[in-house]
Amino acid sequence: MIATVRLCARREWRLARFAVVLALRLSACRSEPIHFHTLLPTFSNTDARDSNIVIQALSVPPQVDRAQIVVRQGDSSLAVLETDWWGATLADEMKNALSDQLGPRDAGTLPPLLARVEVRRFDSAPGQYALLDASWRIGDGATDSRPALICAAVLRQDAGTSIDALVSAQQRNLAQLAARIEASARNWRAGKSCP
Repeated sequence: MIATVRLCARREWRLARFAVVLALRLSACRSEPIHFHTLLPTFSNTDARDSNIVIQALSVPPQVDRAQIVVRQGDSSLAVLETDWWGATLADEMKNALSDQLGPRDAGTLPPLLARVEVRRFDSAPGQYALLDASWRIGDGATDSRPALICAAVLRQDAGTSIDALVSAQQRNLAQLAARIEASARNWRAGKSCP
């Protein structure tokens, strides 16, 4: 009888230990919710434009072109944030944001201009800065017309420590880039160089 009690106690101990280990493993598998962010600015109908610029192509560095937000840590490290994602890939987010800000609102009779944007750097350092280094080529796409205008800019905003603050800083960088591309389009139409 004592042997049977010991055997039952061992089984209960093993079951209890198994239950504790299983509970610990399952709690380790619990994931944090994913937060989605966008580079599209909030809609504002007060800024009628006559730019009529089509973003024909946009490229970004492969290190940051993914659904997850990538941030800089220190001088040489990058961190992929597993719970903070873009609404689309970074290239698509940027193209949509620029198209939204540069697309025709009241284009009138101006023919569309084509822009190709190459983002050379897209750094996001929480609590420090958001940096956007880009070049763009703007023209009408016709081979017999005057050559396209090629311009560049390095834009930097101070950024807060939260991811929302960092995304807002990059939205401001994109708004400045859109304004510069729009100014380049006006200059190209007037036969001038980059602003």
